[in-house]
Amino acid sequence: MATFDKTSPFMLLARIHVKPGCVDQYLELARVTDAAVQASEPGMLHHTFDQDPEDPQAFVWSEVYANDAAFAAHVSNPPVQEYLEKHAELGDGFSIEVYGTVGEECRLLMESFGLPLKIFGTKLGYSRF
Repeated sequence: MATFDKTSPFMLLARIHVKPGCVDQYLELARVTDAAVQASEPGMLHHTFDQDPEDPQAFVWSEVYANDAAFAAHVSNPPVQEYLEKHAELGDGFSIEVYGTVGEECRLLMESFGLPLKIFGTKLGYSRF
């Protein structure tokens, strides 16, 4: 049976809502941030920005991290910090769901942002990375 801990991959969904009239600006912000993440974060295994089919102002960042250290690198990455600052101007909603087991230090880091957060810990399964 597999063991899941701070060294395990996990998925994170960041649900975003954009202010009226700001979608085009937000899409450009997301594009710039995505390119920077791709270029600078080898621990980010999957990174997409997906639009809700029923609400054109709602989006989801779908992210797969190699491990807890990859998440810590992501949130300390300057382009990501710039993104979060600009989100405050352009967005009016931000919540996080995590699917997978994270260590205590990573959980505390996630909680430190003060955003709505729900962590679904792994009970069974496997990863092929």
